[in-house]
Amino acid sequence: MSGYNGFSRQLRRYYGWYTGSFLLFIGLLSIGEYMGMSQSAIGHVFLFATIAIYAGIGVMSRTSDVAEYYVAGRRVPAVFNGMATAADWMSAASFIGLAGTLYFAGFEGLAFVTGWTGGFVLVALLLAPYLRKFGQYTIPDFLGARYEGNFARLVGLAAAALASFVYLVAQIYGVGLITSRFVSVEFEIGLFIGLAGILVCSFLGGMRAVTWTQVAQYVILIIAYLVPVVILSYKVTGIPIPQAVYGSVLSELSEKEVELFSDPAEAAVRQQYLYRADDYAAKIVHLPESLEQERRALIDSLNEMRLKNASARDISQTERALRDLPRTPDQAREQWERARQEALKRSQVPPRHAEAHPGDTPEASRISRNNFLALVFVLMVGTASLPHILMRYYTTPGVVEARKSVFWSLFFIFLLYVTAPAYAVFAKWEVYTNLIGSSIAELPSWVASWGKVGMVKIEDINGDGVLQLAELTLNTDVIVLATPEIAGLPYVVAGLVAAGGLAAALSTADGLLLTISNALSHDLYYKVINPRASTHRRLVISKSQLLVVAVVAAWVASLRPDNILFMVGLAFSIAAASFFPALVLGIFWKRANRVGAITGMLAGLALTLFYVVRTHPFFGGSLDNAWFGIHSISAGVFGVALGFVTIIIVSLLTRPPPAEIQNLVDYVRYPRLPAEDLTADDESRSSSRA
Repeated sequence: MSGYNGFSRQLRRYYGWYTGSFLLFIGLLSIGEYMGMSQSAIGHVFLFATIAIYAGIGVMSRTSDVAEYYVAGRRVPAVFNGMATAADWMSAASFIGLAGTLYFAGFEGLAFVTGWTGGFVLVALLLAPYLRKFGQYTIPDFLGARYEGNFARLVGLAAAALASFVYLVAQIYGVGLITSRFVSVEFEIGLFIGLAGILVCSFLGGMRAVTWTQVAQYVILIIAYLVPVVILSYKVTGIPIPQAVYGSVLSELSEKEVELFSDPAEAAVRQQYLYRADDYAAKIVHLPESLEQERRALIDSLNEMRLKNASARDISQTERALRDLPRTPDQAREQWERARQEALKRSQVPPRHAEAHPGDTPEASRISRNNFLALVFVLMVGTASLPHILMRYYTTPGVVEARKSVFWSLFFIFLLYVTAPAYAVFAKWEVYTNLIGSSIAELPSWVASWGKVGMVKIEDINGDGVLQLAELTLNTDVIVLATPEIAGLPYVVAGLVAAGGLAAALSTADGLLLTISNALSHDLYYKVINPRASTHRRLVISKSQLLVVAVVAAWVASLRPDNILFMVGLAFSIAAASFFPALVLGIFWKRANRVGAITGMLAGLALTLFYVVRTHPFFGGSLDNAWFGIHSISAGVFGVALGFVTIIIVSLLTRPPPAEIQNLVDYVRYPRLPAEDLTADDESRSSSRA
């Protein structure tokens, strides 16, 4: 025990020096910017210096020991495991996407804050202590032992790989977004630059390297998240505590919304977008003749421009329009319908920031409320089911430390989540007061910079040379990254935010990669295919799978399948429907058996995927197919319910588990002597009982 306390004190000293050094590093870059250091140089230094830090920790933490590689030797103190879990948890969705969602959705975006924080209560009460008592390495390990064999293990492995892969794609997408903007490279190249930073940690040292890297990444990401909004709060209100004062700014913002939404120029612009939507609808109705007319009109216009020696820019734009014209009526129908929906969206008055469950009719408000509650439920249950989060509680010395680390996880996550609503309000205030109404010819440089990577779009649809709100399109994922530039803060703050976003994406990507590769090497190869495999061979298999999964995920991310927050929400639905019923009933209900669990996991997962395919446009679905108006991001609400019902009914209709499995439930559920709780040989005990 004294050795453990000494190790904990040593860690505090190391990370104290690290935090002080990082703050000094920011100060030196600020001085450099004041003395003329270019923005490009600041961006490069932030990016590569932080990646070098993570790489250094990864190299120093390399290991060939199985327990160190899979669970960091089960000796991570509660506070540091809480920081690592917070970094693992606060992905690109939290750092980049959450404030953006709150910016656009207002009150409705609080579903993410409520669901994600509430989920850790479920982790503390229902799962973390019991999984730590069980020991072992992965969630499929528990499913295989509790539900008698490899079938349940393999179903769990498939669900873990699917949920983690969808989540991983979102993180790598975030990495590509940040690196492409701040290093000025193509998005696809940025993906693979970030991928190198991910691999250098997880590949060399597994969970040990990832844990200590994630602690370092948490320090960077929380500083990066707080600094800009604290400065912005002081700039707007004179008080540097945004969490306490953003309510007064929200009140002023509500008044600004009334003024802005009723402005005649804004109403005229929205009307023009409505005309555009009607025009697309008419084209769709008159296909295929309308497509041929469009093609002939563009060709005639191009020929006329060439005859009249029009500018090269105008000719180039017309040639691009002709080149991008759909080739077939089916392509035209799909493309024009997307454009019609976009125009319809921009023709509507945006929801007011503080309005709960907005809707034009009582029925629309009811659907909005149902979606809010469904999303809160899915995010809470999904949080308590994500394999890469639950795995972190295998790394503590014992059950008591596991419980404490859940508390610290929630505390460190709270620091970011309590700030996100303030971030959204201050960012929207800056946009509404300082950007809207500006001359389009004199827009700030950040508009063009982020426009190059497709995050910002400007269209002067009425030709008045003034930017109206409906003419501005901001991607959800750009709000946090661009806020320092929107507010006119020093560029070193923008670089700091990019470093924080990169830390958030890298930390979660590392955890997800480990979850997938460890599941394949440990649960598939070692437990099913070759139980006699040597330690060296198991680690080689794990590292090779890690490389393959990383490259495939980067390729999928390069296709830009959707915004970060939706991909993350889908991962939560998959994890919730697949794992939560089987894990909770496996711990708290002895009667849950092998057939019931397997059937329940498959049924919940299948229903969730079926619903997503039927309702999300990426898969050719439509919200017209939604049940009770529930959006595809909350598909897991149906899968979880079906999973519970299926496991209970099937278990009651089939034979109960044998006595040794019921004894395993008792072992996991009930505490032993305190001394036993502090030992680290749980693996042998749980294996013998299983």
